[in-house]
Amino acid sequence: MSKLAGSATHHEGGCLCGAVRYRVEGELGAVGLCHCGQCRRWTGHFLASTSARRQDVTIEGELRWYESTPGVARRGFCPACGSSLFWEAIGGPDLEILAGTLDKPTGLRTGHHIFVADKGDYYDIADGLPQYQQGNGT
Repeated sequence: MSKLAGSATHHEGGCLCGAVRYRVEGELGAVGLCHCGQCRRWTGHFLASTSARRQDVTIEGELRWYESTPGVARRGFCPACGSSLFWEAIGGPDLEILAGTLDKPTGLRTGHHIFVADKGDYYDIADGLPQYQQGNGT
């Protein structure tokens, strides 16, 4: 998780209908844009997420999880409105938070693109940020 210098240490966010709300008491990482096929299908485009340490996040309301890669990764969503909220490696220390679910102001900036080899064929990436063909750094 790459940290942002001077980023706020308290953030809040939630789903579209308000049934799930969360708080983060800690720093958030730079926003990463994932273009993999699973993220594109889950969000309807590419996924924009930031990361926090799991122990820094408090979730209120009913949250459902879908194990998108059995035993490896799962995705959290609101069962009432269907909003995509979280992604995590099962057993990992960090929780990925979908950036669009954070209340403004976030103080965040986009840092990189991952899985660009799998991106949709209907858009180009031309923002000058680092691009990784697979995961971060490869």
